[in-house]
Amino acid sequence: MSYTFVAPEAVERAAQLDKDDALAFTRSEFNIPTKAQLVSTRLPDSSVSQENTEKCIYLCGNSLGLQPQRTQTRIQQYLSTWQTQGVQGHFKPLENSPLPTWLDADDRAAQLIAPIVGASASEVAVMQTLTANLHLLMSAFYKPDINGRHKIILESKAFPSDHFAVETQLRHHNLSPSTSMIILSSSTSEDNILTTQEILSAIETHADTTALLLLPGVQYYTGQLLDIPTITSFARSKGIFVIWDLAHAAGNVPLSLHDWDVDAAAWCSYKYLNGGPGCIAGMFVHERNSAVPSPPSDEYHNRLAGWWGNEKKTRFQMVNHFHPVKGAAGFQLSNPSILDITSISASLEVFGLVPGGMKGLREKSLRLTKFLEELLDAMPEGERQLFRIITPRDEAQRGAQLSLMLREGLLEGVMDELEKVGIVIDERRPNVVRVAPAPLYNSWGDVVEFVEGFGRALRVVGGKK
Repeated sequence: MSYTFVAPEAVERAAQLDKDDALAFTRSEFNIPTKAQLVSTRLPDSSVSQENTEKCIYLCGNSLGLQPQRTQTRIQQYLSTWQTQGVQGHFKPLENSPLPTWLDADDRAAQLIAPIVGASASEVAVMQTLTANLHLLMSAFYKPDINGRHKIILESKAFPSDHFAVETQLRHHNLSPSTSMIILSSSTSEDNILTTQEILSAIETHADTTALLLLPGVQYYTGQLLDIPTITSFARSKGIFVIWDLAHAAGNVPLSLHDWDVDAAAWCSYKYLNGGPGCIAGMFVHERNSAVPSPPSDEYHNRLAGWWGNEKKTRFQMVNHFHPVKGAAGFQLSNPSILDITSISASLEVFGLVPGGMKGLREKSLRLTKFLEELLDAMPEGERQLFRIITPRDEAQRGAQLSLMLREGLLEGVMDELEKVGIVIDERRPNVVRVAPAPLYNSWGDVVEFVEGFGRALRVVGGKK
């Protein structure tokens, strides 16, 4: 293939980087759709020969991660357990199955996710969905005092679901968002890239009246990685409870939630964690916020409760006295979907194969994203003038994602052109595309193919303007 928008030396460099990649083996752990599959309007038929097996270029893990190959195997093992054991699957381990009993499935998932977010297994729970978990955390830890601390701080470009959750929590307490919600906006960045100092200054200004801080670890629109430890430490020193939304951070960047002294956090599992669309989410509660004295004491932090949060050894005794499990598991409500937990656990097994864990993934991720940035910057001037990178240039302030602001009127046409050649990214209207090379399954060659396809799309669509 001849390249117009990527220099020959960059193509050669990508090939060598892929050849030398110590994590290249994890790519084979994933089902990467073919270009033919992407344009098909039918489910695949194994009896029909697939002539076009060329893989697509998938750089959309920030929205939905690819399916690990072992997911189907694990789900089939779960279905076989259900098929052959019925209700016994809750308690009966099977000798030739790698799956835990259904009673212990959430514990096993917690053990797998804990190192990814930098916590002990007792501080995390795989449960519910992201927004539900944010509501559960706020119901437990947001205790407003109208004459004192009642405000919640969040950013102006917060994901709409987070914004809705905060607003409705305030109204639930008969408070008005106009007086109890503090919205952070940057005074220096047209793309609302908030500096750490801007955030700290806002915390300082509202410290005496603020009860809770809710911010994203990685901002979904710009891809900015916030300074979680610095912001957490400062907010907590002012007596503010800190919750982080880690939807775009979990599985993307190394986290040390326990050591950073984060109060609580929540995340989804279908982006960089590859659990599948709408898959079960996760929650972190620092051990100091989830201590439970021995029975019969009720001196634990109050929360909305359900039977699956009850102490496991008494859970099936059907007593009407709630005594929660110690740790984050005590915030669970109903028994979790074993189908979901099986799916996310299959993906978390892949994370466990990576030498160095999240540190190893981060090292490759930084190099992939830097390479993408370099190729975009080196594009011909005519196409380069049609977009700009709005994600911070400092690699310490971003994850795997680069957000590109297109010139007005180009978005739909560019996305159409990329779709034609089997390149998958996503859009955020009115003018942003998000490109995320995920180190578990993306290659340097993928980056080359994207930049070439992106350049051709810009030339085609830009020439029509």
